[in-house]
Amino acid sequence: MSKDLQAADYAKWLVNHADREAGEVVTHLKLQKLLYFAQAYHLANFNKALFKEDFEAWTHGPVVPEVWHKFRKHGFDSIPRQTRTPRLTDETADFMRAVLDKFGSIGAKRLEKITHEHAPWREARGNLPEEASCSTVIRKVAMRDFYANRIGKEWTGRKIGYA
Repeated sequence: MSKDLQAADYAKWLVNHADREAGEVVTHLKLQKLLYFAQAYHLANFNKALFKEDFEAWTHGPVVPEVWHKFRKHGFDSIPRQTRTPRLTDETADFMRAVLDKFGSIGAKRLEKITHEHAPWREARGNLPEEASCSTVIRKVAMRDFYANRIGKEWTGRKIGYA
């Protein structure tokens, strides 16, 4: 983890490093999902959280409430580049680039659908209907275990496993 960075710092980094020239648009919905996959695969690969804040199992997928409050003014519009990009360690920046390489070109609604298909979000929501409000925390250990299982235990390096 880059020292003392919060989820909102990683969100700014993701917004500023999206490949806008290739047509990538980062809406608030997409940002939350990119952040989720960054946290999930960091837990799976390194057995430690990228940031301390928790995701909640909201209707449209995993959400860090602090990040939602910071960027909610953009609604469904693309989030503009942020004035300051947090400085990441080289290792963390490489990891975050891998997250963008894997998920950055996928649309927000598709990313939402993927998170809805995965056990950590489903388990946190329990038997609630998909459209019901929910603020249950998605457990980091559930994220770690689910995504570690998807990439295989012996994986090391920059690759982000995804199936």
